[in-house]
Amino acid sequence: MLNYPRSNRALSFNRQSKTGNRQFLALAASVLMVVGALPSGELLGQANAQPQAETISIDTQALSRPFPHYWEQMFGSGRAILSLRDSYRRDLREVKKATGFEYIRFHAIFHDEVGFYNQDGHGNPIYNYSYVDQIYDGLLENGVRPFVELSFTPEKLASTPSRQFFWYRPFNSPPRTWDRWGDMIQRFAQHLVDRYGIDEVSQWYFEVWNEPNLDFWAGDPKEPTYYRLYDVSARALKRVSPRLRVGGPATAQAAWVDRLIQHCVEGNVPVDFVSTHVYANDTALNIFGTHEKIARDQMVYRAVRKVHDQVKASAKPDLPLILSEYNASYMNEVEVTDSAFMGPWLANTIRQCDGLIDIMAYWAFSDVFEEQGVVKRPFYGGYGLMAVGHIPKAAFNDFKLLHELGAQRISVDSDSALATRRPDGSLAIAVWNYAPPGMGGTTKQVTLSFLGLEGAEEARIQIVDRQHGSALAAWLAMGKPEFPTREQQEELRKAAELGPPEVRELSAANPSKLDVTLAPQSLALIEITKRATR
Repeated sequence: MLNYPRSNRALSFNRQSKTGNRQFLALAASVLMVVGALPSGELLGQANAQPQAETISIDTQALSRPFPHYWEQMFGSGRAILSLRDSYRRDLREVKKATGFEYIRFHAIFHDEVGFYNQDGHGNPIYNYSYVDQIYDGLLENGVRPFVELSFTPEKLASTPSRQFFWYRPFNSPPRTWDRWGDMIQRFAQHLVDRYGIDEVSQWYFEVWNEPNLDFWAGDPKEPTYYRLYDVSARALKRVSPRLRVGGPATAQAAWVDRLIQHCVEGNVPVDFVSTHVYANDTALNIFGTHEKIARDQMVYRAVRKVHDQVKASAKPDLPLILSEYNASYMNEVEVTDSAFMGPWLANTIRQCDGLIDIMAYWAFSDVFEEQGVVKRPFYGGYGLMAVGHIPKAAFNDFKLLHELGAQRISVDSDSALATRRPDGSLAIAVWNYAPPGMGGTTKQVTLSFLGLEGAEEARIQIVDRQHGSALAAWLAMGKPEFPTREQQEELRKAAELGPPEVRELSAANPSKLDVTLAPQSLALIEITKRATR
């Protein structure tokens, strides 16, 4: 499969003339990644530098603060119709089991393939809720609620033939008539309330459109026409019930959030949350309007900080902030989203964004995903935690480990660690060794120095790196089969399994010390519990 960026992302609202060049660069880079399909370090060779060393002191009796698991409450996924597939639901159940996530977000609930909207010979609307019901029933039956993205325009309601370039070619034009659009949104929401009840649907979110500052929205001019779409949609939802939650602007590149809030305040338009997107390889020019070079492990945090500060400075400072899409890359980079790189990147992003945001939705939970066409190989730099064939990637296991962190955070003087306390008093600590994609990195010797441990304790250590909890190396060793046999798929699943934790007894000294060796691009979870009675 050719690996294009997932949208004309480089053609931000202020750089449309750069689209062709950026797409060419993205395509060239993606093809190199997939053709080579080598883990980080093998592309440029392993570095020969001496191992790093870090000592991290953890006062186990120190005051802590709440640490909500905001990074695992919601995931994105392939478009709405894919949720009817068994492969989608199988992956969903696996990720639900690992993370306990509560919401799913996808595009195109109004796409014609869902069959929701049609017109009779006189132009009167006809609504068919058959697939809509099956889609949302399936999510709820698997313990996940919809984060409803209101998109895209049904063909017979579209004002122009304009389409976005995804493989399923959604219509991206404003509606032919705004009254008809508002009526459609109202009928859609009323049906959901009638079917599931207001007590249930009031716990969902309704987000107006997707990335209207890019090519997903063909309104001209983009921002004013989007605001009209937002106004009509928000008011239609509130006519059904004031309890329904609506927000936006769901922009790429952390754009428009402050201006949407201002628009809603000045026009007395309902807004219950704000949302935006950012990818770690977005540019400073597109997000901040500067020529600064921002590293991949800093970009998401910097963008979240920007929007958080805008909300707090607005007339509605208490609005929840939701990053309804994010990932380490919007391109297809095997050495990023398919590799062990994701663990340190993800953990560091969580560390940085703690306290700045309410929900972050990783894009996406599964490679049952067809924005660029039907997937042709299990490892191509897809966004999912699960590769095609129900094969967990390293990122799946990273989320699985990070799920075990506690709900109280203990401060530590390190940018490579998260220390937490669980309700039962046990500790869960994540430590990592970050190395950029394409760089070999160096081994890191980490010494955890625990102050205030009481009684006999033991440490349980699990690590995800290039050789543990990652199926990528096994796929490479097979010769990179595009269509693995069933036996090969099972072998890849076994290669992705996390082994049993290493168990070590901790001394009664104060401080008690634990040494952990971290290979480049590795994430470790260390659990400190009372020693088991033998």
